[in-house]
Amino acid sequence: MIVERVEHPDWLSNAYLVAEGPGGSGVLVDANGLEGELERLVEQQGITLTHVLCTHGHADHVVGIEALAGRHGVPLLAHPDTAVQADERLADGDTLTTGALEIKALYTPGHCPDHVAFLVDGTGCLTADCLFKGTVGGTAGGGPNGYEEQVHSIMEVLLTLPPETRLHPGHREPTTVADELETNPFVRVWRGLDPEGSEPCRVRGEEATLVLWGPDYDGTHKAWVRFADGRDAIVGGSQVERG
Repeated sequence: MIVERVEHPDWLSNAYLVAEGPGGSGVLVDANGLEGELERLVEQQGITLTHVLCTHGHADHVVGIEALAGRHGVPLLAHPDTAVQADERLADGDTLTTGALEIKALYTPGHCPDHVAFLVDGTGCLTADCLFKGTVGGTAGGGPNGYEEQVHSIMEVLLTLPPETRLHPGHREPTTVADELETNPFVRVWRGLDPEGSEPCRVRGEEATLVLWGPDYDGTHKAWVRFADGRDAIVGGSQVERG
């Protein structure tokens, strides 16, 4: 199986080619404006594209995605709430085939309500902005239950896959289920392996507790915070005032 990615130099968002192999069938997943590199690989290796898949509707993942599908004359598939002109809509557990590969849609809300991951042949999973190498997606756009849904999507959907499952995130490098279970600082606290923090802080001017100060995929920080009314959230470190 081929899994190739192209990463945008500013957004660090990934677009993917997933295919059986040279001369086989495959799909493109998301669009960041640079997927022409993947299209050239498709042509060079004689791959037959069958679908374009969309993980969620955030701008850094859908640049020209309708046109991408149109260029290849294949259907664009997305969650029902994703604001793209999709040809087909995907519900949790829906499956599609591209040649001999089976791809299953996993509904993983929390970062946003329309978020979908794609499990490929049970061995690789495109996790988009839910789970990254060493960190997790923010929940500010996930709605009133974004934090709770994000935890469920990560702990009960993605990290219950077999430990050797390769995870291909929406930003930066791949990882595995086993690695994230053991080394991701957010996951370690959710598993009860490490304690919660108790440092007072302010988030966009609101008093809160800094439960965890962790890394983000771009070299900055991501924070798990708890507000006075009991609400939890995952936010960018730049939104947190410490000390």
